Amino acid sequence: MEDDALPEENSMAVVAEKLSRLYPMGTGEVIGVRDVDLRVRSGELLVIKGESGSGKSTLLSLLAGLDRPTNGSLRVGGLDLETASPGLLTEFRRNTIGIVFQSFNLLPTLTVLENVCLPALLAGKPGPRVRRRAVELLDWLGMARRSPHFPSQLSGGEMQRTAIARALINEPSIIIADEPTGNLDSRNGTAVIELLGVLNRELGRTVIIATHGTLADHLATAGIRLHDGSIVER
Repeated sequence: MEDDALPEENSMAVVAEKLSRLYPMGTGEVIGVRDVDLRVRSGELLVIKGESGSGKSTLLSLLAGLDRPTNGSLRVGGLDLETASPGLLTEFRRNTIGIVFQSFNLLPTLTVLENVCLPALLAGKPGPRVRRRAVELLDWLGMARRSPHFPSQLSGGEMQRTAIARALINEPSIIIADEPTGNLDSRNGTAVIELLGVLNRELGRTVIIATHGTLADHLATAGIRLHDGSIVER
C-alpha cells in the first residue's frame, strides 16, 4: 500500500497536515493559521482567499520556508520544511520557490537588470549566463527597454513585472504570490494575474496566489478560503 501511495505523493507540490503557526503574546497566543490540511498538486494554480488578518500571509510564509510551523507537518517541493536544516531551507528558497510580494521589494540602488540577476548571483551561478537569462525574462515580460532604469523610474506595473522576472531567474517550480495586485490599478493588476496564469498553463509552474479580490478566479484550478487562520471553504 505504501508503494501505491508514492506516485500520489510525488505529484504533490504541497502537503500540509494539521499545520499551525501560533505566536506567543503575553500570557496567551495569536493564531496565524490553525489545523490547516492542504494538498496542492504540481501544476495547479491555487487561489487562497480571505480578508486581511485571515492568515493568508502566514500560510504563504510557511509554504515559502520563511517561517516554521508551531505544530503539524509541511512538505513543499518534496522537502520537509518542519525538519529541514537552515542550509537546506536557504537552498529551497533560492531554487524551488519564487516569491512575488505586494510591495515589490526591489532594491532601489540596483537597476532593473541587476535586481533580476541578484538571486541567481547569490546562488553562485555564472554571471554571463545569469545576465543572458535575465535579459530573456525581461524581454518576455516587455521590460527590455527598462533594463538600465532604477525602481524609482518605473510604474507600479513595471515594478511588479520586474519582481516576477526576479522570482523566475532561478527557474523555480513553485511561484508564490502574496497579494500581487494590491498596489496596482485594475489594468496592471489584470496584466500581472494573466502573466501568472501563463506561467501556470504554458510553463507548467505551480502557482499559489493569496488575494482578497476576484481577478484570479477564472484561472484557478483549486481554491480555499481562510477565516481566523482556518480553512472554511474549498
